[in-house]
Amino acid sequence: MPAPPAPPPPPPAPRPHWSTITVAGHACELFEPPGAEPGRAVISLHGVHESWLQESAGLRDAIEEAGLPTIAPRTGRSWWLDRIMPGFDKELTPERFILEQVRAEVAQRFGVQPTGIALIGEGMGGQGALRISYRHPTVFPVSAAIAPAIDFHLAMRECDDRDDGEYYDTLWETYGDVERARQDTAILHVHPLNWPRHQWFASDPADIDWHDGAARLQSKLRALGIPHTALLESRGLSTANLAANLAPDMIRFIMDALGQESRRLA
Repeated sequence: MPAPPAPPPPPPAPRPHWSTITVAGHACELFEPPGAEPGRAVISLHGVHESWLQESAGLRDAIEEAGLPTIAPRTGRSWWLDRIMPGFDKELTPERFILEQVRAEVAQRFGVQPTGIALIGEGMGGQGALRISYRHPTVFPVSAAIAPAIDFHLAMRECDDRDDGEYYDTLWETYGDVERARQDTAILHVHPLNWPRHQWFASDPADIDWHDGAARLQSKLRALGIPHTALLESRGLSTANLAANLAPDMIRFIMDALGQESRRLA
């Protein structure tokens, strides 16, 4: 049996303009840069290892350089689903937490309303960002993901043979069946007539766990004629290095997309 996962890392010492707040009883990192351009904000969804955004140097630095107001909620190994996850909250699903409480916090603190909010993430958070934007494209028309863990149902099937198999226990507890989980993955939530106007995702063929899902998502989007940007070529980088290497590209995409959205509403 694999060893239980390590407990979530403690909050890091805050950097300038960073803090930790509580929203609906749950911790969230907050970046409030001075002089930020109005009408733009990001919600960043963490991965299965529950790393703090302030400690993800590549993405943190890209966000700071862009001066992009950001909130990063903490939900544990929830997979950002629209299901009650007792380890997170007994009454509120992770998706509704983002859609309602976190979005309201963004509006109150930053004065930003849809469609000026982008969803981003890596791994578990990456699939969450895409999946939530597919389910609510009029609220979140901008989403981006690095190494998104799209085919989490396959990880469930293979968890006994994986070194990180314990990270999929919550999926088994939630779905109890691989096929039921598959039907709730991001790809199955892509609607041919109602999709986020700006989506970006990146993966590397060296990522044997998650790359095939990203490639399948690209194939479906192409078949449906849905605009997107997918960076799927080999870079020979680990997932962690891929995130650090491509974070500036992801944030540039986000900034440009949010700019287009602001002009679209004007």
